[in-house]
This record gives sequence, structure tokens and C-alpha cells, in this order.
Amino acid sequence: MADDEKARLYKRLTTTWNEFEVLARLRHNGFWPAGVGIPQDPPKELKERATLTKELASLRASQLAVKDPEKALSEERTRRFKASLERRKAARARRLADEKTRRERWLKARKDSVVNLGEGVSAGLQDVSCDKAQLQARGLPVLGDAVALAGALGVKLSVLRWLTFHRRGATLVHYHRYAIPKKTGGQRAISAPRRKLAGCQCWVLTQVLEKLHAEPPAHGFVRHRSVVTNATPHVGRRVVVNLDLRDFFPSVTFRRVKGLFRKVGYGEQVATVLALLCTEPPRVPVTFDDKRFYVALGQRVLPQGASTSPAITNALCRRLDRRLQGLARRHGFTYTRYADDLTFSGDEPPRVGRLLKSVKAVVVDEGFQVHPTKTRVMRSTRRQEVTGVVVNHRVGVPRDELRALRATLHNCARHGLQSQNREHHADFAAHLRGKVSWVCMVDPARGPALRAALERALASP
Repeated sequence: MADDEKARLYKRLTTTWNEFEVLARLRHNGFWPAGVGIPQDPPKELKERATLTKELASLRASQLAVKDPEKALSEERTRRFKASLERRKAARARRLADEKTRRERWLKARKDSVVNLGEGVSAGLQDVSCDKAQLQARGLPVLGDAVALAGALGVKLSVLRWLTFHRRGATLVHYHRYAIPKKTGGQRAISAPRRKLAGCQCWVLTQVLEKLHAEPPAHGFVRHRSVVTNATPHVGRRVVVNLDLRDFFPSVTFRRVKGLFRKVGYGEQVATVLALLCTEPPRVPVTFDDKRFYVALGQRVLPQGASTSPAITNALCRRLDRRLQGLARRHGFTYTRYADDLTFSGDEPPRVGRLLKSVKAVVVDEGFQVHPTKTRVMRSTRRQEVTGVVVNHRVGVPRDELRALRATLHNCARHGLQSQNREHHADFAAHLRGKVSWVCMVDPARGPALRAALERALASP
């Protein structure tokens, strides 16, 4: 059937036939069941139809009653304009109320939780879970989120956020930076935390890090261990080998520190905050528009000067210590470590070359580097020294240092303290006490005579 024929048929049906005739034709052709009438219109449609009919009647009545169409049109426009203003006013009020609610919700969430701590360090802050069983087994405080951590530290959450927020360019930093001369020459950069941060780091050290046991070869910054315990295993050996790890603290990055806290059982949020408390990027001061900024030169690392840095390295170096201790035993050597100083000693000098090659490979595999110019191989025919302690026959202080100290104390007693303060120490008396205490710790037998000499020196005018 052509389209024009369909159109004619449709027009005929809609203009000449009523619904009963159409229904009869459908039944005759088998398209509609016999005995089934026309279905009722849906109630919703009936209701809408009645409403439209009523509105149409109202419009027809008002149209008949209008005597001035132009005036009626103007009034209708005014009515619609006012209605539009009211709708916009109501919508604006709802929008402002929604914005206020969202802001209050955000401020409450910001007050009660940590949602952002800076670029590159905020991933996973929504995770507030922790391994409670593991933390309790290690004797560590159970902390589920930053709010609990702030309470344990004794600071407000806003203060904790201020101490840990990471910025590439900051106008205020939480560290004093200065340099001290190295024993081997050059300058050592020190980053000492300010009072508020230092207090938080002290809590982390005593409550968390000191409960993470170090390996037996580690002697640096471990309770009941010292340079003396580090040197004692190497007394009387035919060869002593000393290596130094290059950029020891700067080699430990924020991610490694965060991974340490995650490994002991803390969740992502607490581990992130703890890692931010214990790390800081190296910075340089820059002046821009008469304003001073401290710009980060790289990623966050362990600062040399924070109380937490040595304990963190001891915990991170546990596998390094176990591997080097096993390596030393295979070669017939003894191994100890004091911070970044690695010491090996044994009675088989020909094996030193193979030992050093294996040690360097293990150190690199653990994410560190051996300083190329600070490896020393000391035979028994010369002075063997481990972390400033002589170990040839017994633990002792180097003879030249002891003689120099005795001479200083003698001259102080004769000519006064300031006559010997050639290096311009701010508290020369405290400096002398420290040197005497050092000798007494290493060689207690020399203690009485040195203490008597020190008293005479301090009593001089």
C-alpha cells in the first residue's frame, strides 16, 4: 500500500468512524477479542484531563470577561515576572543553605580528621584501619587515626596538621639549619627541630621507635650500647676493616619511613602522619618580592639532627645487618655497625678483598652506597681504630688525644681556662667535662687521675 493510500485511509478512519465502529471492525478481522470492551483511561490521565478542562473553562471565562486585553496582558506579564523573582529568590536561598551545610560539614570533617597533607603525600589518608593485634604484640600504642595520634602527642589536631603539612615552598619551616665541621674536613649540615616538633619526635622515639628491636650488630643510638660495645668485638684482630655509608640519612626517603610504620601495624593515615613528622626535604632560602621562602630541593628524607632519625635507620637496616653478619661469618669475620660506620675484623687478611666486594653488593642491594674514599683496612702493625676507639690490644683512647687532653688540663690549672680556649668554645668548661667523660667511658682506669686534673683546671681563676 502506498503512502498516500495509507494517509487517505487514516483520515477516513479518524473523521468518519467512531471508536465503536473501529472496535467492531477489529473484532471482525480478529484483532480484538470478542466480548472485551474498550479499556478505561488510566486514572492519572483522567485526572490530568479534568484539570486541563477546568483550566480551559477558566481561561474561556476570563477571556470573555476581559474588557481591556492590553491591560490584562500587562498584568499577566507583571504577575509572571514577580513569580519568577520569587522562584529565583527561593532557589538562591536553597543554594546558600546547601553551601552553608556543605561548608559546615567540611569544617567539621577538617576539624575531626585529616583529609589533605600536601601534594604527593596525601594518598590513602582515608584509610584509618590498623592491625591492633600486631601493635599490641609489639607493645606499641594502638592508634587508628590522626585524631588519636594528636591526643597521644598532647597537641591539637590543627597543630599536628601544621607540623606535618608538606609544601614545596614554605615561608616557615620547623627546623633550625646550621653546619658543623667534620672530623675529616668539610661541613656537616644539621637540621635541628624546633621545640614543638622536637617534642612530638621525642614521643615517637620513646613510645614507638625504641620498642622496635635493633639487630645485635647495631650499636649506634641503642639503649645500653655505645661506641665501646661497638669496638670491643674487634679487639686484638689481625685486620680491621672500616667502611662508611654515603649520605646515610638522606638515603632514607619518606616512602621508606612510611613503609616502616605500615609494616609494624599502623594504618595508612597514621603511618603517613608519623612519616611526615620524621622527615623533611632539604631546603634553600630564596627571596621573592621581598618575601623569604624556603624551597625544597628534593623529596622528604630523614633530617640529620632529629632524634628519630637514628632509630628509624636501625629499624630499616635490620635486614642489612642480618645479611652482613651472615656474610662476615662465611668469611671468618666479625661485623658491627654504629649508624653509618660498618666495621669488620678477622684473622684472615687474604679474604679482605672478597669480603669488600660482597659487602658493597649487599649495601647497594639494600638501597645504600659505600663511600668510595672512606674505606680503611687496618693491620695489627698499625693503630686500629673503631669509631674513635683504639682496639689493637684493648679498648682505649688514642694516645695523642689523651696527651693533648692532659696538657690542656695542666695548662688550664696553671694559666686559667680561657688561655687554652683556642677554638673559642662558648662553654669551654662544659667542653672539657665532655672530653674527660669520654675518656672515662672508654678507659675507666684513667678516670680518677683525669677527674682530679679537671677539678684543678676548673678551680683556676
